Amino acid sequence: MASVRIREAEEGDCGQILRLIRELAEYEKLSDQVQISEEALRADGFGEKPLYRCLVADLPPAPGDAQGPRVVGYGLYYFIYSTWKGRTVYLEDIYVTPEYRGQGIGSTIIRRVAQVALDQGCSQFRLAVLDWNQKAMALYKALGAQDLTEAEGWHAFTFDGEAMRKLAGK
Repeated sequence: MASVRIREAEEGDCGQILRLIRELAEYEKLSDQVQISEEALRADGFGEKPLYRCLVADLPPAPGDAQGPRVVGYGLYYFIYSTWKGRTVYLEDIYVTPEYRGQGIGSTIIRRVAQVALDQGCSQFRLAVLDWNQKAMALYKALGAQDLTEAEGWHAFTFDGEAMRKLAGK
C-alpha cells in the first residue's frame, strides 16, 4: 500500500467517486438503484452545508500521465444522532476496487473514519453490510465491530420514493 494515499475527497474527485459508487452497486447486484449524479455529489458534499464527507484512496499518476491521481477506493460517511448514545458517524459506503483489495486500504479507511468519529466526539461508528458479504462481515468483526442483527436483532427499513410521498400525504 506504499503508493496508495488516503485523503479527504475534493470536489474534483466526484467523477471518480461516482465511478466507484457504480462499481460498488454492480458488486452488490444493485446497479439499477444508483440514481445519484456527479452534480448531486458535488452539491451535497461540497456546498455550503455538506451532507456527507468522503475519504478517497488514490494512486499517484504515472510519469507523464496528465490525468492526475486515480481513485481506487472510498469511504463516504456522515453524522447522525442516537437518542441513546449521542453523536454517531455512519459509514454509508466503503469500497476498494478488486485489484487493490487485500492491501489494507479498506481497513485504513475504516480506521480513519473511526479517528474522525473520535475527533468529533462520537460515541459510536455504524455501518451496514449485505447478508451475503461474508468477507466484509469478517473484516468488520476482526476490526472490533459488533453485528447488531446477531446481538440485538435490529433490522433496517427505508421509505423510498412513492412510499415516502404516500406517507407524507403528497
